[in-house]
Amino acid sequence: MNRYANPDVLVDTQWLEDHLHDPNLRILEVDMSPEPYEKSHIPGAVFLNPITDLLRPDLRLNTDPDAVNNWLSQMGIGPETTVVAYGSDPGTGAWIFWLLQAVGHRQVKVLNGGYQRWMAEDRPVANALTMVAPTQYSAKSFDASFRVLLAEVEAAIANPNQVLLDVRTLPEYQGRLFLMKPPKDAERAGHIPGAIHLEHTLMLNDDGTFKPVEKLQALFEQRSITPDREVFPYCAIGGRSACVWFVLTYLLGYPNVRNYDGSWNEWGRLPHTPVETRAKPRPASRHPR
Repeated sequence: MNRYANPDVLVDTQWLEDHLHDPNLRILEVDMSPEPYEKSHIPGAVFLNPITDLLRPDLRLNTDPDAVNNWLSQMGIGPETTVVAYGSDPGTGAWIFWLLQAVGHRQVKVLNGGYQRWMAEDRPVANALTMVAPTQYSAKSFDASFRVLLAEVEAAIANPNQVLLDVRTLPEYQGRLFLMKPPKDAERAGHIPGAIHLEHTLMLNDDGTFKPVEKLQALFEQRSITPDREVFPYCAIGGRSACVWFVLTYLLGYPNVRNYDGSWNEWGRLPHTPVETRAKPRPASRHPR
């Protein structure tokens, strides 16, 4: 049995199937492309594209209250709605968990295993577009305690009590992949000096579920990422790092973790930020999250 610090933030596939017709439940499928959703999705799920629905053109999270209220309302989410988030990447739901928590919506859960496990268990799917009635949502202002900003990240490089945690793929960390193809806006490749590398997929079992506490603890402790240190995970645009924030904060109970959602999208384009690289960069074939 998994002894997560906050087991209630996860729901399993059986729970979700049992609650598919709950009128106070909203299921969100979160993906960069609508194609998987259009082929098949969990019945009742509404599609959310984080690139077009959540981010500004510069790929930074749009925290303007009107923008947040608009997408929440369009998703048919009310103040008392329980949201269950999932995606083709089992960690994607944690990104929405982080965002909704930050704007004061506490009734949000992550589908453990995501769509991968749902399909592996041959559970019901739909291909018709889910239509929902819009609501009038009024979210709280974005809570700054959920994120770390540039100046603190810069200071953390020399602070032994803080950990910069790069959760991208190894080629991204090594500077062999750019965020954009072709590189634009003076983008550089590499990682923040001193950042520890731990790819977010290592949080997951082969079936897409989160690993048990003992294995998760070992992953972090082997890299001296312990609860007494403040941890700042980052990735490309804040999605994968939100997944690791979720694991550390809610599954393991680490008390001081904040997501650097500016991530490489911000750091890699600034002229003054230091960059380490261990390989000659080459362009990426797709947008990493």
